[in-house]
Amino acid sequence: MKSKLILLCGVVVVFLFPLACSSGVSVEVSCDEFMKVKHISKEVQVAAGDSFTVTLCSNPTTGFQWSESAQVSDQTVLQQTDHRFMPAQEKGVVGAPGEEVWTFKALKKGSSTISLEYSRPWENGEKGEWTFSLTVMVR
Repeated sequence: MKSKLILLCGVVVVFLFPLACSSGVSVEVSCDEFMKVKHISKEVQVAAGDSFTVTLCSNPTTGFQWSESAQVSDQTVLQQTDHRFMPAQEKGVVGAPGEEVWTFKALKKGSSTISLEYSRPWENGEKGEWTFSLTVMVR
């Protein structure tokens, strides 16, 4: 009986440990939100050492794309660790929007602002059609 209880406790720790070590912070903005307001600013608080994600609507079939690398105002406070495009979940829907996801790590206490721009990158293309700004307070 005692060995079963110890095994059960071990299993619980294994499954809950990743949740305890992650802030779980995720900031998301949908296409509908950007259609209403083209320039969106948000604020978030995270703990030093935590990672968090920013997920923004994206549709590369329109010729628009988000900045590959975010502009980070203080790179001693925040570091971009990943960026990827996630296609639409709906199969067979041509031109459906997907999402772009950036992952950041909070390096130390302080504040920093993340800025991203949705533009057509070619010469004379539209610049800053949508913009996203996130002020991050690291505690």
